[in-house]
Amino acid sequence: MILFPAIDLKDGACVRLKLGDMEQATVFNTDPAAQAREFETQGFEYLHVVDLNGAFAGQPVNGAAVEAILEAVEMPVQLGGGIRDRAGVEAWLDKGIARVILGTIAVRDPDLVREACRAYSGQVAVGIDARGGKVAVEGWAETSELTTIELARRFEDAGVAAIVFTDIDRDGVLKGLNVESTLALARAVQIPVIASGGLASIDDVKRLLEPDCAILEGAISGRALYDGRLDPKEALKLIREARETA
Repeated sequence: MILFPAIDLKDGACVRLKLGDMEQATVFNTDPAAQAREFETQGFEYLHVVDLNGAFAGQPVNGAAVEAILEAVEMPVQLGGGIRDRAGVEAWLDKGIARVILGTIAVRDPDLVREACRAYSGQVAVGIDARGGKVAVEGWAETSELTTIELARRFEDAGVAAIVFTDIDRDGVLKGLNVESTLALARAVQIPVIASGGLASIDDVKRLLEPDCAILEGAISGRALYDGRLDPKEALKLIREARETA
């Protein structure tokens, strides 16, 4: 189980949104590179970054902040938000991003996702963000008629490295992960699934280390790390011990 600390970028700063609302953004750090270094120093192994402005604009907006993060840390970084074409995928991978996350384009142009997976094996993930069980796109501003499982199954044979599943109704409100929906998705496809949205405390980490969650690749934590509800040292110790006894 990998615990991914999250850096969500809005106007060049690290923020957390409430329920995916750009108007309900709390700024936690105005220096994303410094925040990334802090996460690496704490012992995290993989960083999750989202260009929030880019997700709404349909193109990268916080590129300078992302590049600063890449220069600041050695751990791999996965990036989502505003990557809508093959050129964008290629550009970020060339700059050192370990894995790009394609969200809106996975709904709008699934063939592009397949093409990218063939060209960049193991470096393309699909972001599935759901509100009320239906897939949301365009920075969560629009909701489609697709269910999460329907969308995920479209890419079953595409070579997608992972699915990042976010329950928007849980995001940023510290209600706990929607483990039931995440596991239902993970059981429906062979693609590794990463849980996102709502991780609130060490109890969520303990839940993720129970046997039924072994099929998950990991989980993303944001607000709980920033406001101190989740102690990185304690969380990473539990994960390390679970790996050693597996």
